Amino acid sequence: MSDINRQLAKKIIEAARLLSDDEIISLHEPSLSQEDQAEIIRCLESGFVSSVGQHVSRFEEGLSEYTRSRYVVATSSGTAALQTALKLIGIRPNDEVLMPSLTFIGTANAASYLGGIPHFIDIDPNTLGMCPNALESWLGMMTKRIAGVLRNRKTGNPIKAILPVHTFGHSCEMLALGQIADSYNLPIVEDAAEALGSLSNGKHLGTFGQIGCISFNGNKIITTGGGGALITDDKKIAERARHITTTSKLPHQWEYFHDEIGYNFRMPNLNAALGVAQLRKLESLVASKRALFNHYKNELGADESLRVIEEPKDTRSNYWLQTIVLSPNPNIDTRVILSTINASGVNCRPCWIPLHFLPIYNNHPRGPLPVTERLSNSMINLPSSAKLAITT
Repeated sequence: MSDINRQLAKKIIEAARLLSDDEIISLHEPSLSQEDQAEIIRCLESGFVSSVGQHVSRFEEGLSEYTRSRYVVATSSGTAALQTALKLIGIRPNDEVLMPSLTFIGTANAASYLGGIPHFIDIDPNTLGMCPNALESWLGMMTKRIAGVLRNRKTGNPIKAILPVHTFGHSCEMLALGQIADSYNLPIVEDAAEALGSLSNGKHLGTFGQIGCISFNGNKIITTGGGGALITDDKKIAERARHITTTSKLPHQWEYFHDEIGYNFRMPNLNAALGVAQLRKLESLVASKRALFNHYKNELGADESLRVIEEPKDTRSNYWLQTIVLSPNPNIDTRVILSTINASGVNCRPCWIPLHFLPIYNNHPRGPLPVTERLSNSMINLPSSAKLAITT
């Protein structure tokens, strides 16, 4: 192993070890407490543990108040929320959905489940989200409007939506993306799975487009064990989302009449009970995450061999996963560094493999992706559990 890889691995290990005496430092652990357990017990005692119960309503109301969204529909996962959102804006087989390639696979799968086609756009090196310049340039080059329908010049398929992702909790340039969307008359669905607690210009992420989607998986800033939510200000969208995620069953005291093919996507009451308790401490968790960022910035920020990812201007990031980008030095080997760090008991991970590199998506339409391909090989997520900041 070269000296520079050894030195970088050592610095990262030392920065993490300052946060905890634990033999193994996890990448991200949920923040669970006796208050969480008490709320779950109350749910169990109520007898309502499935998709009906007061905790689901309370969780949705709490999310609505926190995000300042008029409507919230809690779902079984973030991916389920995305699939529902794309269905509601009209994605049908062979419709193309513009999205980054550098994202969790659920973003693309949500479109694919509907027969839609993920169409990949490059990212901005600072926000790590969809690049407005790349989007605008590619749309101008590769689209034409035929009989009022925006189509891909090469495939002939309709281009129906823009699906930006707020990567690791950092905001995309939503104002610029919104202007482009308006000029092409394209709806925006925001993948805010990782961004609960993140703001742009004082506005919660997920509320800039027609619909936003959040995840509460076990590794997110707050968790319901598994689960997600769809947020929107559109009453008709919310009502239809609630209907089709409840197997499209018409409300009735005892009859089971379903008026269309729906999904069993509603969040169970037991999961929502954990969410109700978790929401109470969300702001303190965001504060801990931000303190954790300051620690890594102080410990690693002066090293010219890496860059600590910071929140974009005029935003507040929840810093879900603390992230560094290694410099483009041929002597720096990300895999060697990761292997050394993890062997020490400090859990770090690389970024996702870009989706266009996967066999299931490598023939999908895409624009030039130089930033995606460069950064995907040089990013490292650092230990980011909120509890680590408490011990500093």
